[in-house]
Amino acid sequence: MSNVLSRKYVPKLANMHQVCELNYGWLLRLLPDCDTADLHYQFEVNDTLQYTIKIIECSRYTSTLEMSQRSVAGFEFLRPVVQVRLYHDAQMAEVTSAQNIGSLKPSYRYPNIKMYQKNEKEMVNQFLAEWLEFCISQNKQVVTYQVD
Repeated sequence: MSNVLSRKYVPKLANMHQVCELNYGWLLRLLPDCDTADLHYQFEVNDTLQYTIKIIECSRYTSTLEMSQRSVAGFEFLRPVVQVRLYHDAQMAEVTSAQNIGSLKPSYRYPNIKMYQKNEKEMVNQFLAEWLEFCISQNKQVVTYQVD
C-alpha cells in the first residue's frame, strides 16, 4: 500500500501535446498579430466581463503572452492570470505560469506544501483551452492597442 502512495504521477505526453496544439490554434484565431511585442488585445464578453491578452516578448520561434480576466463586479483576488509561451515552429502554446505559480513542473508529489495537484500543469493547460474556447464563442468586440 505504501508503494502506491509514493508513486510519482507521470503526465500523458500525448494529451498535453493535443491540448497545447489546440491552444495554439485558438490563440491564432483570437490574435491577428501574435508576433509583435507590446500589443494588447481586449475582448469584451459583456458589459461586466473583459479579457486582456498582452504580448510580452517575441522572437523568431516563440512569443510570450499574458492573459487575464477582469470583472466589473470586483473580486480581484479571483482574477485568473496565465502566462503562455507560443512555440511557432511546433505550433504549440504552453502555460508557463499561472496564478503566481512561477514555473510549473510537469508533475508534483501530493500532498505538497503548496497543495498543487499532481497534474497541475496539465490542468492549467486544460483550463486555458476552456478559457480560449469561451472567449472565441462569446467574443463581441476586440480592441487592439500598442503600448509605447
